[in-house]
Amino acid sequence: QSTYACRAGCGRRSMIGFLLGKLAAKHPPQLLVDVGGVGYELEAPMSTFYELPAIASDVSLFTHLVVREDAHVLFAFGTERERRLFRELLKVSNVGPKLALSLLSGMSVESFIICIEAQDLDSLVRIPGVGRKTAERLVVEMRDRIKGFGQSAGGISVPAGMAAESAAGPQGEAYSALVALGYKPAEVVRLLKNVDESAKTTEEIIRRALQAAAMK
Repeated sequence: QSTYACRAGCGRRSMIGFLLGKLAAKHPPQLLVDVGGVGYELEAPMSTFYELPAIASDVSLFTHLVVREDAHVLFAFGTERERRLFRELLKVSNVGPKLALSLLSGMSVESFIICIEAQDLDSLVRIPGVGRKTAERLVVEMRDRIKGFGQSAGGISVPAGMAAESAAGPQGEAYSALVALGYKPAEVVRLLKNVDESAKTTEEIIRRALQAAAMK
């Protein structure tokens, strides 16, 4: 599988294409997977977190390694389609892993494709870190790259399951996750106040907060 090196180009090859193991911990956007006694720390978009099973359950994830000068960061995706879009986004001028993760967290692959085809800049700029110029660049540079995304690739699937609450509580984890995704603390507080109390898990709270942010 290909590896993206932030400053050294994209010509290297990664030896980690996917992971099969036990879900040891999940604190959006980070998760920990135990593979044969080795704990892999990964970062994942919320689209992947929504479908994660309970802690200690079996999990299978596609991965992409980003090589930086100060660290090697492994990103995880529930579907090959998500990973493929992530990789295509990294090829866009001035779009790095963090912004690509925010885009995948803020909208599904299908919604992103619709935005690009419809040149819907307003929906794109609602994503943290996406300004008007970046949105315009995404529309121009992704127009041809999204062709062929109509069919989802087969392979590993992530079993659905309920999220396990941590000591920090779902609200606290949701707050940390939204801040990590680029939202300002004050905005996160406002978004979380508007989330209905029926949302009990971290993933559901984040999902509803992101839905509210997309409609503002």
